[in-house]
Amino acid sequence: MSSTAETTSYSERLGVPLRWWVQGTMLVASLWLALVVAVPGLLSWVITAVAMLLLSAALISFGSAHISVRDGVLRAGRASIDARHLGVAVALDAEATRRTAGRDADVRAFLLLRPYLKRSVKISLHDPADPTPYWLLSTRHPERLVSALDALTRTSPRRRDTTSG
Repeated sequence: MSSTAETTSYSERLGVPLRWWVQGTMLVASLWLALVVAVPGLLSWVITAVAMLLLSAALISFGSAHISVRDGVLRAGRASIDARHLGVAVALDAEATRRTAGRDADVRAFLLLRPYLKRSVKISLHDPADPTPYWLLSTRHPERLVSALDALTRTSPRRRDTTSG
């Protein structure tokens, strides 16, 4: 029988919202409009195409961050941490996220924040070798992420060792 840690999974890509694509496209269209009257026709199209490619690359890159809970590991962007080092996970609303990322922030914390996602999850850490006190992760589904992390930490070896004694 497999453990919950092996079967528990959560995956989310923090893609940019559609309105960013629309606004960016309108910006590039405005650039084209300014260029088409100022420079020869082909050059204005080439500059506009390059601008659109740069915009697309920037939005795809910024929105490519993933959060996943799988195989006993929490991954957020390029960072990962084993379940045995995870503490309590708490879903935060927009106001609590703003305070935790701003006024009440700890400079040692790991942050994966996106301005278009107002809610987050704060996860305390228990790793004596790591000075990071917590992770703060933007998410569209904070309750689902907290549930996946709770299931993961309930079955981690550190939790079982400390609760069985």
